Amino acid sequence: MTLGIELLLAADIAVAAADSRFAQSEVRRGIYPFGGATLRFPRVAGWCNAMRWVLTGDEFDAAEAYRLGLIQQVATDRADALDSAMRLAETITTKSAPLGVQATLRSATVAATQGDDAAIARLHPDIAALFGTADCAEGMASFVERREAQFTGR
Repeated sequence: MTLGIELLLAADIAVAAADSRFAQSEVRRGIYPFGGATLRFPRVAGWCNAMRWVLTGDEFDAAEAYRLGLIQQVATDRADALDSAMRLAETITTKSAPLGVQATLRSATVAATQGDDAAIARLHPDIAALFGTADCAEGMASFVERREAQFTGR
C-alpha cells in the first residue's frame, strides 16, 4: 500500500479503480515514509490532509485519494482503470505535440523542484525554441484550417 502512494506521487497522471485502497502505514511499523511521501504528499494534498494519513497510517479509498489530488480519475473497476489510463496516454500521444508535452513537463518539473523563478527564467527561451519547430507550424496551421494536427516531434 505504501509503495502505491509513492508511485502515485511520482506520476504525472494517475487513475485508480473505485475499490482501490491506500495507506501510508510506515508509522505503524516504527519507521516513516522514506520514499519521498513526506516531501511530495504535503505538496500534493496540503499539509493537514497529508499529515492526517501519514501520521495515522489509516487506510483510505479511491474517493479520498481523488479528493486529496493523488489520483485524477476514479474508474469503476481495475479493467476500466487500465482502459482509462490508456485513453489518457493515447490522447497525449496522438493529439498533443511531443515537443510541447516535453517542454510542459520540463517547465512544471523545474517549477516544482527549483521554484517558480527558475521556471519563469526558462519561459521565453523555451517558447522561442518551440516557435521554430515544425510541430508549432503544424499546430497553428491545424488551428486555422480547423483540422486535427499531425505532429512529428520536430
